[in-house]
Amino acid sequence: MPFRFTIESHAGAARAGVFTTPHGPVETPAFMPVGTLATVKAIDPLDLRAMGAGMILSNAFHLHLRPGDELIRSLGGLHRFMGWDGPILTDSGGFQVFSLADLREVGEEGVHFKSHIDGSRRHFTPELVMRIERNLGADVIMQFDHVIPGQSVETVARDATERSIRWLERCRVEFERLGREGDTEGKPYSEQALFPVVQGGIHATLRRESATRAREVGNWVGYGIGGLSVGEAKPDMYAMLDVMHEALPEDHPRYLMGVGFPEDLVEGVRRGVDLFDCVAPTRMGRNGAAFTSEGRVNVKRAEFRADPRPLDERCDCPLCSRFSRAYLRHLIVSDEILGLRLLSLHNVHFLVSLMRAAREAIRAGDYDRWSREWLERYHAKARTQ
Repeated sequence: MPFRFTIESHAGAARAGVFTTPHGPVETPAFMPVGTLATVKAIDPLDLRAMGAGMILSNAFHLHLRPGDELIRSLGGLHRFMGWDGPILTDSGGFQVFSLADLREVGEEGVHFKSHIDGSRRHFTPELVMRIERNLGADVIMQFDHVIPGQSVETVARDATERSIRWLERCRVEFERLGREGDTEGKPYSEQALFPVVQGGIHATLRRESATRAREVGNWVGYGIGGLSVGEAKPDMYAMLDVMHEALPEDHPRYLMGVGFPEDLVEGVRRGVDLFDCVAPTRMGRNGAAFTSEGRVNVKRAEFRADPRPLDERCDCPLCSRFSRAYLRHLIVSDEILGLRLLSLHNVHFLVSLMRAAREAIRAGDYDRWSREWLERYHAKARTQ
């Protein structure tokens, strides 16, 4: 089997394992750097490999609009196009369509929306999304789902959850058809796994129903947990992850979509999550904000102006190994490209390394103590400011 998930250690609900894909193994829990447009902004794939990133994410919605999924397929697929030979996951675009609230209209057939690039009218359906993701050729592809704000009332959440299940069935049928028939020229698609997305908002009953119905629709390699970190309170998100831990099969990888702040990764692992992604580390890096082992910092602050220390003395990334806080601040306030690159690299490295440390703690059977101490240190500085 090209896909396999092996759990090697447990520490409560937390687990350390290996997710095997056609492009190699991914040690879990893992943070997947986000390369929305076939690039993790400002970071070379060789940098990602050097820091130990196992799997990265790209977005079907954006790549369909530019440069086009058919073009990418003609050039050998997404792996060759972006020069990354490791595993890739593509998001279906459900969240991107959700974020175009003023430019889209959701119906049972799919979503009509206006391109943010050229204003052209587009129509996404579950079937089209499967063709797009098949063309891109990622190892793991996600179903097209209906995303709603995290704090939505139960009636709204139920409507979106049930539509997502109906769209999942349509995705499965089209995914299997393409697997049998190949593309328009009859050429086979690369080996891929389709993940369903479990929805339900902040409503435990809906979450359980969505998980049950997704399991009834197909025999999946893994499961996505969607519709979180979209406006709900963090205690609500954590409560839903507790529900998901009980509702999803133990022996399949669980991917918490769009969640990537350090404290959320640590809390997610505690609740049985295996894979995470988020644009936050590179987006923050481009705006002068950094993750450190003692909390989040703004490197533009005047206190950094003559500080000779590394950004984070516990970090071994290229930024922290070679440059001072003073130099980094100078680069950022001067709008030097190197500063944006180094800070983005540091933030991604921080999350990849955090998940490596989490794996080690799980394997040592010590995750509960490790996570409590890590969170205490991470939040301590914020409490004194």
